[in-house]
Amino acid sequence: MTNMEDHLLDVLGTIDLSYWQLASSGRMPDEYDVAIVEGAVTTRDHVELLRKVRATAGGIIAIGACATGGGLPALVTHGDLEGHADRVYGERSSDVACGRISPMPVSAVIQVDYHVPGCPIDPAEFVTVMQRALRGMANRPPREPLCAACKIAENTCMYEAGIVCLGLVTRTGCGAKCVSLGRPCTGCRGVAKDANMAAARLIVAEHGVDPEAFESVLDLYNSASEDR
Repeated sequence: MTNMEDHLLDVLGTIDLSYWQLASSGRMPDEYDVAIVEGAVTTRDHVELLRKVRATAGGIIAIGACATGGGLPALVTHGDLEGHADRVYGERSSDVACGRISPMPVSAVIQVDYHVPGCPIDPAEFVTVMQRALRGMANRPPREPLCAACKIAENTCMYEAGIVCLGLVTRTGCGAKCVSLGRPCTGCRGVAKDANMAAARLIVAEHGVDPEAFESVLDLYNSASEDR
């Protein structure tokens, strides 16, 4: 958000930033109209804090791949959580990583009213969602996969070159920026509600792409997804 000055001009006149955990030293306010949450839930303290915020905020906006879907932290759910912590922190593991839990999205702990997925998020989408939240309007996230955006942009399908691309199943809304720049989609916006996973896996096989490679890339941001 700190690099979104031009976009935030559209909403700065209508908001009062009352608390920012990374930059505030004072006490957290007792009430919010809108609370913005970033990052995956990884500790019991996070769970307690989120429940407190949910009880005092009129609306909750989860932003970023980690907050909306678990993101990269959720990769640890495929292995030994305690073992990973010991390898990273060594003998200090019990002190430094105390209270850790299996990483999960914010929506696994509290009700989330608005989602802004992506890594990084799209500034224009964030402003649009913020405006909807300030006006009390319903959240209307896209449901369809990214492939349609690629067709509109006239991008050559990555599978024609035998490259794993998650545009088949990833929620649209980013304008297919990565594919338009010659990079395959890695699924940072999460699995689309209308995605047909069975059909996607069939397309992967038909193009001679390693199914395990597809699943590995899918795990990158969507290990905690219930839609895969």
